[in-house]
Amino acid sequence: MKIQGTIKAALSAVTVGALSLTMAACSGSTATTGGNELENGKTFTLRLSVDPGSLDPLFASNSVTQQTARFLYDSLVNLDPDGNMVAGLAQKWQGTPTEATFTLRKNVTCSDGSALTPEIVAANINFVGDPENNSTRTGISVAPGATATADNEQGTVTVHTPSPEPFLIRNIGNLPIVCAAGSKDRGLLKQGADGTGMYTLTEVTAGDHYTLTRRKDYAWGPGDWKTEQQGLPDKVVLKVISNETTAANLLLSGGVNAATIVGPDKKRLQAKKTFQRDLVTPLGQIWFNQKPGLPGSDEKVRRALTQALNLDELGQVVTSGDGKPATGLIAPVLSPCKQDTLSGNLPEHDLEAAKSTLDAAGWKIGANGIRSKDGNSLKMEFFYPSTMGPTFAAGAELIKEVWSGIGVDVLLRPVTDAEGSSLILGGEGGWNAAFVPIGVSLPNELVPLVSGPTPPNGGNFAFISNPGYSENVQKAMSATAEAGCESWAAAERELFKHVDVVPFVNSVTPTFAAGATFELSDGQLAPASVRMVR
Repeated sequence: MKIQGTIKAALSAVTVGALSLTMAACSGSTATTGGNELENGKTFTLRLSVDPGSLDPLFASNSVTQQTARFLYDSLVNLDPDGNMVAGLAQKWQGTPTEATFTLRKNVTCSDGSALTPEIVAANINFVGDPENNSTRTGISVAPGATATADNEQGTVTVHTPSPEPFLIRNIGNLPIVCAAGSKDRGLLKQGADGTGMYTLTEVTAGDHYTLTRRKDYAWGPGDWKTEQQGLPDKVVLKVISNETTAANLLLSGGVNAATIVGPDKKRLQAKKTFQRDLVTPLGQIWFNQKPGLPGSDEKVRRALTQALNLDELGQVVTSGDGKPATGLIAPVLSPCKQDTLSGNLPEHDLEAAKSTLDAAGWKIGANGIRSKDGNSLKMEFFYPSTMGPTFAAGAELIKEVWSGIGVDVLLRPVTDAEGSSLILGGEGGWNAAFVPIGVSLPNELVPLVSGPTPPNGGNFAFISNPGYSENVQKAMSATAEAGCESWAAAERELFKHVDVVPFVNSVTPTFAAGATFELSDGQLAPASVRMVR
């Protein structure tokens, strides 16, 4: 199950796609990178797991469409592979939590040759800020009710928000900007494009492939981008290949440059020491239902149940040994805040201590071997997502085995995404604990999920009440971006100290390459980073 809507969809479900090489003739000069010889004049074909559908970037509903849009559209700010903001369409920016001003680069042009103006940028922001337009970027890039004004003489765009947004610049900065013709007639964007991106769309065969041609005049790439660079592909083909094994075979045979492979085929690619870049995102998280009257409302119970688990072992089970230890609720590369908030803040694995903690909480083992209190047995109905594969079922079975061993009556219940949304997130089900993988890229996106109103009036689905968390959030919300990171980190540590949520493993989604190199930024392949190699 995934949290969507006002926060980003869980990146653990991202399929960036696979990439395929068409053997075009080399056009001349070469250079080297990482010991490989760069080649010019090549075609780089990106494998998409599904057809992207409508190409309008302000209505992109899945990661495949968003990845496609990155080749065709630019944003005001780019993120480097470490998650730091660098120049995009804007050369500089400044702001507060309620106002941000972006100064645009000069001489930026759209794919039809027209100039990008501050008015065009402001129109995009105002379109997304109006909830009546139903853009999928509303609440992600632009807060509902936010407005923008343009100053063509100064070359600036200023954004105002109705309430504080601590990461305002970062959020507004990642909005894809559509040029004038596409903004006027959005029908042009369903199977076409009108942006300032590095590539233009030159051929569309829906369900099969999309051909893109590089703009030789493109001079406003990420950071200190230089126009004359070696190894840039002249064309990109976005090829729809649904079968992962087919993509892996093409990669090994030289027909594909790169592919995101998450299934068993990744083992043979790793055995070949294929070029690899990993996307690390949150995956394994245990949440306790703290609704009054339930066992999880007692911190001692949450602490004991966590003490009983070997979280490292659980993480290996859930990821088939391919995961990485969690360091917090947000993967550092996706967040501007890089602190390790988890280490030393969760109870250590100690089975005997777990039993003692339950004893201290009043849950004693009876003649039947089940712990009880006031005549009621300690029952834990554990929900887990049935749609995320057999490893989550195995992890749930391990939890049942361990908790049953200390006298807890455990009932496992697999749930679909739809059931999880209603029973867990919507507050309709009688769950006690659950695997709920939540993927966000900014700490403020967690706030409504771990504090404030509970269902049906709010998103605090686990009924968490943590004064220390809320106190630090208030400090963080008054700061701008990175200036508030220490307070955001302190807030997150409070959640772990009180065992409100237990992250234990991150997923690793590898993208492999042959005949090319690239980097990831903001969870996806960065088009400007692609280099063709011999």
